[in-house]
Amino acid sequence: MTDSGTDSGRDAGTTYDLVILGGGSGGYAAGLRAATLGLSVALVEKDKVGGTCLHRGCIPTKALLHAAEVADSAREGEQFGVRTTLEGVDMGGVNKYKDGVVDRLFKGLQGQLKARGITVIEGEGRLTSPTTVQVGGTTYTGRNVLLASGSYSRSLPGLELDGHRVIASEHALTLDRVPESAVILGGGVIGVEFASAWTSFGTKVTIVEALPRLVPAEDADCSKTLERAFRKRKIAFKTGTPFESVAVTDSGVQVTVAGGEVIEAELLLVAVGRGPNTAGLGYEEVGVALERGFVTVDSTLQTSVPGVYAVGDIVPGLQLAHRGFQQGIFVAEHLAGLAPMPIDEAGIPRVTYSEPEVASVGLTEEQAREKYGDVEILNYNLGGNGKSQILKTAGFVKLVRARDGAVVGLHMVGSRVGELIGEAQLIYNWEAYPADVAPLVHAHPTQNEALGEAHLALAGKPLHFHD
Repeated sequence: MTDSGTDSGRDAGTTYDLVILGGGSGGYAAGLRAATLGLSVALVEKDKVGGTCLHRGCIPTKALLHAAEVADSAREGEQFGVRTTLEGVDMGGVNKYKDGVVDRLFKGLQGQLKARGITVIEGEGRLTSPTTVQVGGTTYTGRNVLLASGSYSRSLPGLELDGHRVIASEHALTLDRVPESAVILGGGVIGVEFASAWTSFGTKVTIVEALPRLVPAEDADCSKTLERAFRKRKIAFKTGTPFESVAVTDSGVQVTVAGGEVIEAELLLVAVGRGPNTAGLGYEEVGVALERGFVTVDSTLQTSVPGVYAVGDIVPGLQLAHRGFQQGIFVAEHLAGLAPMPIDEAGIPRVTYSEPEVASVGLTEEQAREKYGDVEILNYNLGGNGKSQILKTAGFVKLVRARDGAVVGLHMVGSRVGELIGEAQLIYNWEAYPADVAPLVHAHPTQNEALGEAHLALAGKPLHFHD
């Protein structure tokens, strides 16, 4: 840690405007914004600032996925008229590249915290009163306290992670080899992303998902299209199939699923979601209300204890770094008296960085029908999009509209569609009508055009439209 790390010119026990317990996405975003607004900030972190996202989640997994894309490009160059071959994957080199990205971002974040005068306190903190956090033998007092203690990789009852044969995502990111075969327990975002990357590296993957479809939180059409693409990529998956047990052998694992089928593989990746890091941190003792381990908050992200706020993965809802960023900014601005607008959870964009990618914002078709009753649906096939044809990707843009009203859901599947989510979230959050978007000029040839063409079609004036 840099020399900003130990009380940065303040005496131990000094009162701060804001004491933050946890230096992940939500915690450090709140600290940076609060400091910009003139508040004094102490940030307590037991590991490294940046949290799971920077060190064990978003950033390293996306670096891994980019390396996987490079492997696919080398393997498949001939279809573009380029003679390339894939000689193999050097996981040492992949890890060096991945770790280099993380390290540069980590150093940059440390510099940002130091430049804004934030006191970074290294150590495990514990909430001891509505205004105090204890780290070791020192108590830090805040006029307000923000809980941002993040999340951990869940497992199932009786399923113990050994870090070798039965692993979680953080173990998977440090493997020094490409596994020959793997069973992935969980077909949500984490499971699907690792399945995609490992398959590109040459691993034989089988996903086991208890729910009826992959990425079950997404629109059903997205799941169907992703499953079709995975079949084409020879990624095996068993949906509607609960896990029963695993036996570790000398050579790997034997995974038993419902019905008694046994799947053998080199390792089992447990990707059944993330749980809130709230146990043993003093929250309940101080009176902070919890629900299934999550901290409940009001519309201003204040907990049941006045002056104590919470953000990020410990708050019920989407466990996304950019949600944590926005919540942290919200709390800082709220404490500074700026009266920020409450965050619409449905307006938070979601991206699964598999191949193909899944990106969405707003309501699924099912959710929209429950809320509005009568809805209009439009599916724009990427077969009509020139850039998608150049990239040789298949997929769609799906619009969900309240009948004669605004577009309330946007869902996309295809290579690189995560880069389109910026305009999609503007459309949703500004409650745009198809006729509002249709006149906007989208550059040609881009995948971004697909959003424009979909709105043209829904506005009743389709151009390059394929059913």
